[in-house]
Amino acid sequence: MPNYDYFCEANGETVEVHHDIHTTLKTWGELCFAAQHPLGETEFTAPIRKVIRPVGINIPISNSRLKEVGFTKLVKRDDGVYENVTAQDGEKKYMQAGDATSVPHLHKKISS
Repeated sequence: MPNYDYFCEANGETVEVHHDIHTTLKTWGELCFAAQHPLGETEFTAPIRKVIRPVGINIPISNSRLKEVGFTKLVKRDDGVYENVTAQDGEKKYMQAGDATSVPHLHKKISS
């Protein structure tokens, strides 16, 4: 079932709830019941409206682009062996279980 956001002007709250596509919620009370959200001091019959959210879209990104923006991508090649397809200078191409020298240099990519 998809998730929907509903906004209530009476109290300024937005509540997320999941229900089937054919369900229509019209009041704060219906929303609170469906979402198991506390009713509070808002009138049960206060009107609500569905909020349209932008949809997340995944776009494939190449390994070279991931490397450019500082990500590390490991691809499993064998039992305990991962290929670092975004390896940079000084990093080993393959990370092997038990070999601490083959771990990617994450400390160079993460800053506080």
